[in-house]
Amino acid sequence: MTDLLLHTAEELHKLPRTGRRAVVMTMGALHEGHATLIRTAREQAGPEGQVVVTVFVNPLQFGAGEDLDRYPRTLDADLAIAEEAGADAVFAPAVDEVYPGGDPQVRISAGPMGGRLEGATRPGHFDGMLTVVAKLLHLTRPDLALFGQKDAQQLALIRRMVTDLNFPVEVVGVPTVREEDGLALSSRNRYLSAAERHTALALSRALFAGRDRLAAQAALRARAEASPASDERATALARLGEIRASADAHAVSAAGAGLPDAVRAAALHILDEAGRHEPPLVLDYLALVDPLDFTEAGQDFTGQAVLAVAAKVGSTRLIDNIPLEFGAHS
Repeated sequence: MTDLLLHTAEELHKLPRTGRRAVVMTMGALHEGHATLIRTAREQAGPEGQVVVTVFVNPLQFGAGEDLDRYPRTLDADLAIAEEAGADAVFAPAVDEVYPGGDPQVRISAGPMGGRLEGATRPGHFDGMLTVVAKLLHLTRPDLALFGQKDAQQLALIRRMVTDLNFPVEVVGVPTVREEDGLALSSRNRYLSAAERHTALALSRALFAGRDRLAAQAALRARAEASPASDERATALARLGEIRASADAHAVSAAGAGLPDAVRAAALHILDEAGRHEPPLVLDYLALVDPLDFTEAGQDFTGQAVLAVAAKVGSTRLIDNIPLEFGAHS
C-alpha cells in the first residue's frame, strides 16, 4: 500500500501518466461514499487510465469553533480503501506542501452563490474550498474530477469555477451514497451516539417526504391534463351527493398550484417533529433551490431543483439533499 502513497508535488509530477487521469479529492476518513467515487473514477478513466485520490484536511475550510482538530485522520485505513476501490496513487500532502508560504494571500472567491445556505452559515468556507480545489487541480492535472452530489452547493461552485476560469477539466457529479436506514454517508456520522443517529434520520426522511409530495402532486396534475377538472364540476358533483368524486375533482384542479411550497411543507413537518425528539434536531435551513445559483425556487419554478437541509444533532452538524424535477405548468 505504501507504493500508492505520495507526499510531495515533486513525487506527484514524476508519476507517469497513462491514459486519462481522474482525480477524487477527499479530506480523508474514507468511507463507502468515497469508495463509490473512486470506483466511478476507475470506470470513467478506463483500464488504461489513472486514478489519483487526494487526502488533505484543508484548514482554509474550517471557521472559528469548527472541528479542524477533531476531524478524523485515518491515513492507513484510507490507503486500504483507496487501493481496494481501484486508486493508482494517493496524494497526501502536508499543510506546508499545499501552502508553502503560509496562508495564501490570493484566494478564489466563491461570489454571490458562496454566501448562500452553507456560505451564510460558514462564512469563508467556500472561498477556502475553491482555493484548495484550484490548487489540487493544478497539482494533479486531471482530465476528470469527481465529486459527490451530497455536497451539492460545493459541486455547483466547483462547476462554476471551472467554467468561469477555464480549467481544462471535466467535472463529474456522483449520486449520494446512503446507509441502509437512509442516512447519507459522511465522515461526521461517526460522532453520533445511537440516540443522536435516530434523530438525524429525520434529515433524509424529510427530503423523501418532499419528494413524495411532489410525486403525488405531479400524478394529480397528469390526471388533470388528461381529464380537465374545475371547481364548477366539483360543486356540481357535490350537489349530486358524489362527495368522493367532488373532493377528487377539487384536488385535481389544484394539483399544479403551489408545488414548491407543498414540497417544503412536507419536509418541514418531519423536521419540526424531530425538533421535539430527545436529543432534538436543531434546524439550520431547509431550502428548495435552483442548482445553477442556489437561489430559492419560486412558485412558478420548472426544471431541476435541489431540496437541501442542514441541521445539528448534539454537537454534530449534518447536511443532505436530493434532486427534484418540476414539470412545466399546463
